[in-house]
Amino acid sequence: MADILKKVTPEGGANVLVGLSTSDDAGVFKLTDDLALVQSVDFITPISDDPYVFGQVAAANSLSDIYAMGARPITALNLCCFPGSGIPNDVLEAILQGGLEKIQEAGAVLLGGHTVNDDELKYGLSVTGIVHPRKFVPNSGARAGDCLILTKPIGSGVIIGGVRSGKLPQAVLDRVIGDMVRLNKVACEAMLEFEPHACTDITGFGLAGHAMEVARASRAGLRIDISQVPRYPEALQMIQSGAKTRMTPLNRQMAAAQLSVGAGVSREEEELCYDPQTSGGLLISLPLRYADNLLERLQAGGNPLSAVVGEVYDSPQPHLAIVKSS
Repeated sequence: MADILKKVTPEGGANVLVGLSTSDDAGVFKLTDDLALVQSVDFITPISDDPYVFGQVAAANSLSDIYAMGARPITALNLCCFPGSGIPNDVLEAILQGGLEKIQEAGAVLLGGHTVNDDELKYGLSVTGIVHPRKFVPNSGARAGDCLILTKPIGSGVIIGGVRSGKLPQAVLDRVIGDMVRLNKVACEAMLEFEPHACTDITGFGLAGHAMEVARASRAGLRIDISQVPRYPEALQMIQSGAKTRMTPLNRQMAAAQLSVGAGVSREEEELCYDPQTSGGLLISLPLRYADNLLERLQAGGNPLSAVVGEVYDSPQPHLAIVKSS
């Protein structure tokens, strides 16, 4: 897809502050000297048998791209890919109610949407946010000496697969869903207090894939210490049992050319970095001197497992190193 997009990407003009070139979480378009629009779109397949919860997670996942840019969501449009038959109306209504609850929690308004018949159920949002043209947080600003903070655990992809296959009880997924439905609103507001240089959210490409996008966009090296990365305790167990998602090998392939894995990192720990996440946390690059204060704010604001997971360093070529300190 990246090769295709290169051929159909037009010149954006001076008002396009963030376009396709850096694979960022959202586009940014300058309207005036003190106002820019931030726009993104995303939808997912069900991660839960509970339609209301599915709607919540899908909406939180879509809204996350706006928060990853340091922006505030203001409007949303429903994207409904619903089967033409076989699913009761009250189930579809519950999905939309779950989405609406998260839109309202974000302080945004629902303006409408679009529905198509689709054999595979999908739901998400097109979201518009606003930000000052000089205050958004791109994925391209990471600087040598920055520390990297991750705000939510990883491993949700194999957990979902484990529950669906009967290898894990529903109670495990219910605990993970508690993180998925939590907006990145508080995490975004907290990071903006501490001069963040770069940010992305960890979703379908996994920790390694999204960290690699930051490295490429910033023309820097990122070092992730897997021993410091928060993860769901059952995730490594699932990987050891052979569980993986359809995206796992694709995410590995995406990062492979510019990635190194240090001594002591197990196969399972490496694969965990490729595990696709849904409505994951923010990966924030900021000066090390702010790390403790930001962690305090994040943990007090409902992100108790937030942690410093790595650092940014000078590199002649974009590079991601996965290491293990203990």
